[in-house]
Amino acid sequence: MKRSAAICIILTAMVVLSLYFTRAKAHAAHSDGPSYAADGKLLLPVGYRKWVFIGAPLTPNGLNGGKAGFPEYHHVYLQEKNLEAYQRDGIFPEGTVIVKELALLRKSDYPDGSSDSASGRGFGAAVFNGLDVTVKDSKRYEKTNGWGFFNFGHHALPYEATSKEASEAECASCHKAGAAKTDMTWVGFYPVLRGNN
Repeated sequence: MKRSAAICIILTAMVVLSLYFTRAKAHAAHSDGPSYAADGKLLLPVGYRKWVFIGAPLTPNGLNGGKAGFPEYHHVYLQEKNLEAYQRDGIFPEGTVIVKELALLRKSDYPDGSSDSASGRGFGAAVFNGLDVTVKDSKRYEKTNGWGFFNFGHHALPYEATSKEASEAECASCHKAGAAKTDMTWVGFYPVLRGNN
C-alpha cells in the first residue's frame, strides 16, 4: 500500500514537472520573437505588456467627424533589444515584433469625446479592445517590404490565440505608402524612435 502511494506521488510529481517545463518552454519560445502554429498562423505574443511601452497615439471619433479609422488609443510595445537596435541602426532587426493594443476611450462628457478628470478635461483609456501585431521577416514577408501584419481581434478580451497574415490591402499598403522610408513603421508618433530620448 505504501509502495503504490509512493509511486502515485512520484508519477503525479513527474506529470506536474513535465507540464511546468512544457509551458515554460512554450512561453520562452514566443515571448522572444514571433512563434507560429503548425498551420502557419502567428501565435498571440506573450508578456508584451512587460516590453518597452513606446507610445499611445490617439485619433478619437470626436476629432474625426465620428468616423476615425482607429478611434482607440494605440498602446504600442517593443522588446528592449529591438528598440536599442533601431535607435542604434535606424532599422529593426529580423524577428522584431511590434504589438499595438487598442484601448477604448473613457465615457465622454463632451461632443469631442473628452471627459472630465481630476487633472482637467481630456482623454483617458477605459478597456482594452483589440490587438494588432507586425513582425519583421524579410524572407517570409518579402511581398510586403519584409513585414507581416496580423490582427488578433478588434474586440474586448480575450483575443484570438492565433492570427493569419492580413492581406496587403488591409495594412501593408498604407505602411508602404507612408512609412516605407522608416522601416514600415510610423516612427513619427514615437519620440523614442525619433531619437528624442
